[in-house]
Amino acid sequence: MNKIMNKYNFWFFSSFVIALIVALPIITVFFSFFLETSNYFSILKNTFLFDYINNSLFILISVLSITFLVGVISAYFIAFYEFPLCNFFSWALILAFAIPGYIFAFSLIAFFENYGTLYSILTSVFGEYNYNPYIPKFDGILGSVISISFSLFPYVYVLTRSSFFFQSNNYIEVGQNLGLSEKETLLKIILPSARPAIIAGLALVAMECLSDFGTVSIFSVPTLTTGIYNSWLSFDDLNLANQISFILLLFILVLFSLEIYSRKEAKYHQPGRGFKPISKIKLSGKKSLLAVIFCSLVFFISFIFPVSQMLYWTLKFPKYIHDIDILKINLNTLYLVSLASVILVLISLFINYGNRISKSKILNYLTNFSISGYAIPGVILAVAFITLFSNLSDLINENTSIGSTKKIFIGSIFGLILAYFIRFFSLSFNGIKSSYEKINNSIDESAYLLGYSKIKTFSKIHIPYLKNNIILIIILISLEIIKELPITMILRPFNFETFATQAYVYSSQDLIEAAALPSLFLIGWSTILILFSSKYILSQKN
Repeated sequence: MNKIMNKYNFWFFSSFVIALIVALPIITVFFSFFLETSNYFSILKNTFLFDYINNSLFILISVLSITFLVGVISAYFIAFYEFPLCNFFSWALILAFAIPGYIFAFSLIAFFENYGTLYSILTSVFGEYNYNPYIPKFDGILGSVISISFSLFPYVYVLTRSSFFFQSNNYIEVGQNLGLSEKETLLKIILPSARPAIIAGLALVAMECLSDFGTVSIFSVPTLTTGIYNSWLSFDDLNLANQISFILLLFILVLFSLEIYSRKEAKYHQPGRGFKPISKIKLSGKKSLLAVIFCSLVFFISFIFPVSQMLYWTLKFPKYIHDIDILKINLNTLYLVSLASVILVLISLFINYGNRISKSKILNYLTNFSISGYAIPGVILAVAFITLFSNLSDLINENTSIGSTKKIFIGSIFGLILAYFIRFFSLSFNGIKSSYEKINNSIDESAYLLGYSKIKTFSKIHIPYLKNNIILIIILISLEIIKELPITMILRPFNFETFATQAYVYSSQDLIEAAALPSLFLIGWSTILILFSSKYILSQKN
């Protein structure tokens, strides 16, 4: 009995500690909201605060509208129709995941600016002339909306496409028998059935959009995220940064509340019996051409365009190849990626296994609470992280003779890994959990009857079964960390650069040409990771 209680206390305590670590940033933001700030807050309240809120809301609504249209239409074409290159586009469209919004922003600026790439193309084709007045300018809010939208629409595309594949053809045939046209079937049957997937994709887009720092910063658009960064960096007021963070967290909370309220008691599940898979319709003529043109445009704008622009700048200015220590940046990035992903997966395996053998509801509630970190925007997490450990360091220094403990967590690899852990624990934990739930408990019981201990069952049975999913989770975490900007930018050690930070530093110094090479490497590594995981992501069985 004592052994069982000790084992239970061990797993309970472990999960409690992880839940507490992940919750600390949110708790810090909440309590900092009530602390005093500098005089800058009164100035901000009377000047730019409403601009921050209005710009954030306008960008959010615009991005949600564009990602909905692009993602759903792309998924609809790929799932229901057969046309030239449809198999190619099914995986090619997710390559936009490899292009962070801030890199798309570099490309947009470089291509359409005065005497930029488009000007060079026009000059070489039509001869010398001042084409600048006729070249459209995509800057400010418009540039931010376009950049963020085409880097985030794959969230909606992937989830909606998967939902479309699992819709029973029986419902569609019933609609057709009732005389519904193709358009009415789409609006009254297909889209309502796919609503949970579409909303889930848009929720992810909304979180990423509200937390975007790099893109809006490059276009000099004042939003809540830039306000958080400026409050901390320019005015050295962490309390104010946390107060603006609190406003941003409220936005995210309101979005989720509205979504949950709108669902109410609606049910969207499909019955298991009588399920009839979708029969693709073969398009021809103008309809086939329309599908090809639409998917081609989306693929070109979201992936080919930024890659071509970065490649063009790299080849045009080869001197930056020698000026940038690309080997060191590669090693730094891969070091962070490998260390963080391995730690996250090991802890996720540990906690999932603990939940499985303890079968405690309280433990499940604790671990479910601990995955909330993914909803925290990176810039909020970084500022809350600094606030927490600055206050903790001051408290320790007041009561002991120990030197500053701040350096252990801020401006160190350890602190950076800890912040990544809080941010991406949800992705790792849920990924492992989804596969663990497919292992029947009777398998464990059979192993125990054969004399296997719990540890041996875990290592000899669970791990081999989870192996493919573990590899996928490592790939997805690596992809997120490679692209992560605000956390890495704020918490990294001095003179420690990754692809993301090096590209942003150069662009903020108006050296977009120099930002091309690290951006190209970032895209290259991200594309490789996406191609490795695309088979699983697009599988109709997952």
